[in-house]
Amino acid sequence: MMTHRSVALIGIICGILVLAGCTFAAQTAVAPTPTAVPTTAVAQIAPTVTPTPTPTLTPTATPEPTATPEPAAARFAIIGDLGEPGIISEAVANLVKGRQPEFIVTTGDNNFPNGEAATIDPNVGQYYHEFIHPYQGEYGVGAETNRFFPILGNHDWDVPGATPYFDYFTLPGNERYYSVVREPVTIYALNSMPGEPDGIAADSQQAAWLQQELAASTTCWDLVFFHHTAYTSGHRGPAPWMRWPCAEWGADATFSGHNHIYERVMLDGFPYITNGLGGAPRYAFAETVAAGSEVRYNLDHGAILVDALEGQLTFQFVTITGEMIDSYTMEKACP
Repeated sequence: MMTHRSVALIGIICGILVLAGCTFAAQTAVAPTPTAVPTTAVAQIAPTVTPTPTPTLTPTATPEPTATPEPAAARFAIIGDLGEPGIISEAVANLVKGRQPEFIVTTGDNNFPNGEAATIDPNVGQYYHEFIHPYQGEYGVGAETNRFFPILGNHDWDVPGATPYFDYFTLPGNERYYSVVREPVTIYALNSMPGEPDGIAADSQQAAWLQQELAASTTCWDLVFFHHTAYTSGHRGPAPWMRWPCAEWGADATFSGHNHIYERVMLDGFPYITNGLGGAPRYAFAETVAAGSEVRYNLDHGAILVDALEGQLTFQFVTITGEMIDSYTMEKACP
């Protein structure tokens, strides 16, 4: 049996041991928690992974907006039976140039009165040189490309072979008859003079050429020009040999001169236009009015001014004083 002395002795011993880092329970011994033996860790070396490079993205170019094409348009003038130099010819030229046409078409008799070489530059080049190419006359600088498209009239043939005419102008084809495209219009210039080598009848070689050209046309408007008008109320009368079936072949209108008047004849909805008021002396009307004549005028000189668009063509006959005598608009679905 443990005595008080023994307990005291044990306490002293325990105190000494506590100071030495040992701990004892007074009655119940507590088994010390075993110290875990450290395990040497084996390093797991992860495989080296090469990162997939981030692809360089090529930016997608924003497409440029496609420009909406402007509808084809043409502004031009039609003059016929030009006169000799003077205030009337100058007034007609000023009227035409004041409208700033892209080009000019004539209905013949460009060199009044006798088609001579000495008069063609004063009659034509003096007033329209800036539309003519090549221009070698005496009145200024010509055009960079030709914008003056004449047709032959009887006065141009007064000199055998119409030599001054062919020497002065440079025109397409055989120069007697030809076509010119100015979108949305094609101009067909014919020679209506008897003596044309390829004929002037509706079954002639010249007419066959026109029929083929019209059949192959891709423009909206097809306008035919010849000097001797097929239908007219002018006192010089019509030219029956030029009554070709132009409408049937695909033309939209014909334009002529020879009679020094303005007239619009409508037959089955097809316009036959006469404009011979470009400067030469004006003519009277015949006693008999042509069938289908809707507008007739001979009181002053003037010109036809044309605005052509896809699907719409408007022409106006305007005098040198600015009076509008006739305005006519045609509309159709274009190919």
